[in-house]
Amino acid sequence: MTESRTIVFFPEGAFGPTNNCVGIGDVLKRRGHRVVFIVEESFGGTLESKGFEEAHMRLGPPPEVEEAPGQFWKDFIRDTAPEFRKPTVIQLETFLKPTWQALIDGSMYVNDRLTEIFDELRPDAIVEDNVVAFAAIPQSGRPWARITSCNPLEWKDPDIPPVFSGYPAEDHSRWGEFWTEYDRVLGPQVGEFDAWLRDHGAPLLPGPRDYIWESPFLNLYVYPEEADYVRRDLSAPTVHRLEASVRATDQTYTGHEKLDDDGALIYLSLGSLGSADVELMQRLVDVLAETSHRFIVSKGPQHELITLAANMVGEEFLPQPAILPLVDLVITHGGNNTVTESWYFGKPMIVLPLFWDQYDNAQRVDELGLGKRLPTYSFENAQLSGAIDDLLANEPLNTHLSAMSARLQGIPGTTKAADLIERLSIEKGPIT
Repeated sequence: MTESRTIVFFPEGAFGPTNNCVGIGDVLKRRGHRVVFIVEESFGGTLESKGFEEAHMRLGPPPEVEEAPGQFWKDFIRDTAPEFRKPTVIQLETFLKPTWQALIDGSMYVNDRLTEIFDELRPDAIVEDNVVAFAAIPQSGRPWARITSCNPLEWKDPDIPPVFSGYPAEDHSRWGEFWTEYDRVLGPQVGEFDAWLRDHGAPLLPGPRDYIWESPFLNLYVYPEEADYVRRDLSAPTVHRLEASVRATDQTYTGHEKLDDDGALIYLSLGSLGSADVELMQRLVDVLAETSHRFIVSKGPQHELITLAANMVGEEFLPQPAILPLVDLVITHGGNNTVTESWYFGKPMIVLPLFWDQYDNAQRVDELGLGKRLPTYSFENAQLSGAIDDLLANEPLNTHLSAMSARLQGIPGTTKAADLIERLSIEKGPIT
């Protein structure tokens, strides 16, 4: 039996990265390791309830009133939702720049507290799943792993589309324009952040388009081989693809059993942040109410404002890994966790992207023929209902997805990640 190690997980303060780390952390905990999660105070207790230790921090000054888990980002997304109607190249200025700045501000604010936590816990390995750098991580002198639970365009390459663009892989015609605007809008911000990191003893950022380092020890990303991009520059030997990283669950779901048996069973989720757009959620519900199918709806933080139809059940929070095996199709915002989990369970998707890498996942699903991308705010009612019927009737696609699912379930990413992180905690050097 391997000697018990202390492994610290530091995911971004949102449910997607946190749930990804929970799945991996659970494997390590079952192997006898001490697993500690660094979480925002608003998440306090949520990881303890899953059997993990918690170390608390804040990414900004405390609010005047008690906040729900991840409340800052829920409010931020709600207030900036009008920007999601704009082309991605425009969103660089109107959405991505202020979002990056909020993330950078959090990194700066929490730096001293992170240093305290690492000094107190003395971890054998640190595992982060973030999109911006934190100076305290390399400064700790501890071996650390980076997990990228976003679309792999985050790992930039000349032969793949610009990250956050949602542009096709085979059509390069708009790539240059997007990168030019990216450099104009975000380049100075990256430069200022890089200067602050170096002032606090951290390494240079990799380049003028990068907000975070590649770990010199271990890098993991979550995307199956069948959907991954073809790159010009081969990945470093410390980069490992997890294929899919789906947390195990003992939960069951039976809410749909109260519905009639007519029609396919479909899961609708725009994620914990996207579902805060009540107007969009209600429009989807109203359109889907006119179909002949049944729906399980993840209602999200504004659940009390969303009125479901007779052919639907739903709640604020749902056990997604328990639901996906039950359904015939998924309607999603295109978050990386939901996309890769849907592939893991062999489900076709309709993707309605809202922000961040969701455009990239939506485009990838569509261009590979694994589902359909629809314009989130301007789709016609018939487009949505027609896409559902087309995908359900596509037998070759569903056969392909079933084979893909069988392969992914045969090589669980949570186990592979745990193996590699365990090695890192023991060997303390680059894991190839």
